[in-house]
Amino acid sequence: MKPKIIKKDGKRYYQVQICDEIRNLPLFKVSPHLEIALFNILGETKLVEKVAKTLAKKLPKNIDVIITPEVKSVCLAYELSKILKVPYIVLRKTLKPYMLNSLSTEVLSITTGKSQLLHLDGKDRKLLTNKNVCLIDDVISTGSTIEGMRKMMKKAKAKIVAESAVFTEGEDDTWKNVISLGHLPLFKS
Repeated sequence: MKPKIIKKDGKRYYQVQICDEIRNLPLFKVSPHLEIALFNILGETKLVEKVAKTLAKKLPKNIDVIITPEVKSVCLAYELSKILKVPYIVLRKTLKPYMLNSLSTEVLSITTGKSQLLHLDGKDRKLLTNKNVCLIDDVISTGSTIEGMRKMMKKAKAKIVAESAVFTEGEDDTWKNVISLGHLPLFKS
């Protein structure tokens, strides 16, 4: 299926195929002249399972730990961890009182347009030292979150062996090294 823009109920959607599923992603204005196709995998249990199985086949075999930012890609990281039989770690966006000896790094989210912090709980740092990690996200767009994750892994002394997402977004050639299932264009007006 070739992706296309469709109109439904007075709204515009970008229709894509993910594995064997068709999804209508709502177009979401992030600035006066830019829209993105909003992909939200939360609550999509069957789709998460299919995506995880498909991505797992594409990932290298030497992964020790999966790393993901909260929130939307946590379900995918969990499912991948079951398939690959490795732990997963969630980089939190809010520092919690129980997170002792944490590491933090700043990122800028395209969906919120605001600066955010990613936090690695001190208890999880021990799981990362000298380990091979796979960074996973739902969509890699500007690269700010993935860059923050890279910085965090450097601080934690982990080795990144793969970067993966369900979709990349924006300039297609920017994400040649990211293992993904598809690419979403930016919609400029």
